[in-house]
Amino acid sequence: MSSENGTIETDGEAAVIRFERHLPFPIETVWAAITEPAQRRAWFGETVLDTEAGTIEMLPGDPPAPDDAKRMTGRILVWQPPRVFEHEWRQRIVEDGVVRYELSETPDGTLLKFTHRGLSVRNAQGFIPGTHAFFDRLAAHLAGAELPAWGQRYAAVAPAYPSWSRRPSAIIRGSGPRRAARRGRGAARAIRGSACRPPRVRPTVRRPAP
Repeated sequence: MSSENGTIETDGEAAVIRFERHLPFPIETVWAAITEPAQRRAWFGETVLDTEAGTIEMLPGDPPAPDDAKRMTGRILVWQPPRVFEHEWRQRIVEDGVVRYELSETPDGTLLKFTHRGLSVRNAQGFIPGTHAFFDRLAAHLAGAELPAWGQRYAAVAPAYPSWSRRPSAIIRGSGPRRAARRGRGAARAIRGSACRPPRVRPTVRRPAP
């Protein structure tokens, strides 16, 4: 399981979330995992991706929150298989933004570079542990391993992000499976009651005509 952490770059009140993940799989395999609805459903959430109309809609399964708070829609801005996928991120609970996946081949697999632009600093701090948890699930999906529960991964990685772990609702105590489960539920409750909710998705893809 990858433990590579994301970063937040700030410019005044604006923020950019960045992740880089080295994945030991061919670029075509990674591209399929981030763009094919059936695969996105496994690690991220339901995704309707229409490359002919140039639109995307997503509805994640986690965190537990009303659908209208989690649903994301937007236009596809860049579609360059198997290297670049960029789309708008319009979600009721946060600022409109843009998400970008960039893939490049490496000697031992694929480098995934991810950015989420347009968030406020506060919302970026709330999103980044959840985004980290989703990428851990992506790595497990690609490896054919059992996917970790999103809530447990969220609780486990949140302390790695100081700006988030200082928030009282995100303080984590104890260890072990039962504690981890309770931490995951607590993190989900904190997200549900806050404007800082991590992203989510919904699948069904139509490929562009050649």
